[in-house]
Amino acid sequence: MDEFSYAHRNTSGVNKWNKPDIPPELQRIRDGAFAREIPVARDDSLSFLIALAAAVRPRRILELGTAVGTTAAALAFICPYAHITTVERDKNFYDEAVRNFDSLGISPRIFALLGDAGGVISALEGQFDFIFMDCAKVQYIKLLPRLKQLLRPCGVLIADDVLIFGWASGEAEVPRKRKMLAQHIEEYLSAVTEDPELITSVVKVGDGMAVSVKK
Repeated sequence: MDEFSYAHRNTSGVNKWNKPDIPPELQRIRDGAFAREIPVARDDSLSFLIALAAAVRPRRILELGTAVGTTAAALAFICPYAHITTVERDKNFYDEAVRNFDSLGISPRIFALLGDAGGVISALEGQFDFIFMDCAKVQYIKLLPRLKQLLRPCGVLIADDVLIFGWASGEAEVPRKRKMLAQHIEEYLSAVTEDPELITSVVKVGDGMAVSVKK
């Protein structure tokens, strides 16, 4: 079962109510990304992130995994006073994201960086109120210690796709070649749910999100 099939099966009953609060011009960019099968957040995931960000009202946001910029843009619109740092390792995606930020008029508040997430965050300074991680899943557990340092007290860390096609939850058998990936995700989930410095809830949105709040 592929990612879309799994996520669609588990959210199709409520998706008619999950319409992201975004401007039409951003929706057109999302539609184009979907048509090209670019991995951008679907309606339920984006609606959840928007609602969470609206409640937290972050001033500094960090995103790992920009793709073509649709999630960063949505957060920029819902949090008009926030400054967003977003990291992407794919040069083509990065270039397209920068163009999208310019066309949407939000580029002054978005600091887009090209590079590997681990290398980039090691050089970041200060703390963030809201961190959204949607980069290579095998990196999640490796990035966690540094992300905890970058997260301010009461800040929120969201890790996307943590139920990985139902593998981590046991709803689907893990293919042999994906066992290492599933193991890394399970290690991440164990780490954030058992960490005394974090309060974590795993929610079945999209392909699963782990939402952690730093005490």
